[in-house]
Amino acid sequence: MARIERVEIFMLDLPPLVRRVDAIQSFTSQETPMLRIRTDDGAEGVGYAYTIGTGGRSVVALLQHHLAPRLIGRDPAMVEQIWRDLFFATHATAIGAITALALACVDTALWDLRCRQSALPLHVAAGGAQDSVPLYTTEGGWLHLETAALVDDAQRAQGLGFGGCKLKVGRRPQEDVARLAAVRQAVGGGFEVMVDANQAFQLDEAIRRARLYEPFDLGWFEEPLPAEDAGGHARLSAQTTLPIAVGESLYSLAHFRDYLQRGACSVVQVDVARIGGITPWLKTAHLAEAFNVAVCPHFLMELHVALACAVPNGRWVEYIPQLDAVTRTGMTMRQGRAVPSEQPGLGIDWDWEAIARLRVDGATLVVC
Repeated sequence: MARIERVEIFMLDLPPLVRRVDAIQSFTSQETPMLRIRTDDGAEGVGYAYTIGTGGRSVVALLQHHLAPRLIGRDPAMVEQIWRDLFFATHATAIGAITALALACVDTALWDLRCRQSALPLHVAAGGAQDSVPLYTTEGGWLHLETAALVDDAQRAQGLGFGGCKLKVGRRPQEDVARLAAVRQAVGGGFEVMVDANQAFQLDEAIRRARLYEPFDLGWFEEPLPAEDAGGHARLSAQTTLPIAVGESLYSLAHFRDYLQRGACSVVQVDVARIGGITPWLKTAHLAEAFNVAVCPHFLMELHVALACAVPNGRWVEYIPQLDAVTRTGMTMRQGRAVPSEQPGLGIDWDWEAIARLRVDGATLVVC
């Protein structure tokens, strides 16, 4: 029986390929904490998470001082047991972003190791429900962009075979309406358009915006309210025909259960990093399936392509490239659809020379 004998922790800083601005923030940094596990028989697994500019070193510190030492000597095949043990070991800091991101680094590394040892790609090992999933793009829909740029990007995506695009909202109401109208007119009715408010509105404004957005037949209205306001989302859902999407700012299975039981959302955007790894991601996806709700994961397309294909209710993958600078080959796309790798493991082709160049000084640690 193999045992974990070494854990390497490090962090990268990956500048986004484009400027990213939404209704509440602008970010120019993708901190990427990473963790590499090695067993006494020479097997390895690599996991990672991300922040949008703050908290990365806190994730590294939590891994170094509290999680990685608890991995030494463990059987890596006991993925669920390890996840639960680490979750309860950090119970005083859970449920929340830093702990979830640290757990995700460990859990994705364990799943990578499991898949490599079983010679299975992640999408098969985790369920094997689909061969590919449609793509929509967010990368050309940021709030600072002018209407002409939004239209150009939407038409470009449509020409490439993408199934839809997402626009950030949160300008003055009539500005949002004019931008949506221009994009919808340009792409026609057969191309999906989604909007994302990034938690910017209070309930009265969200109700008003939903009424204004309804004529554009949107795929969903994402994060209209602060994520902690499940009751507000339930009230909004009852007053609009727009599907309400949430998930990127929810950090536990219980949070999703609350939303689904209240009828507060009709699209689940569970994020593998922010939920704490593949283990709770799959539970959340199956919970959504029990409510007949689609899963359209947030960000991390290089990892989410496999997970969305693993479950029957995976409907979309969000196109925002994150790992181009540190991978030798990108995510496979065919006719506007995301296709999971058939290689054993997570399906991410890491470029270790590039990773070595982009490591943040002072954030590399080894626990043996």
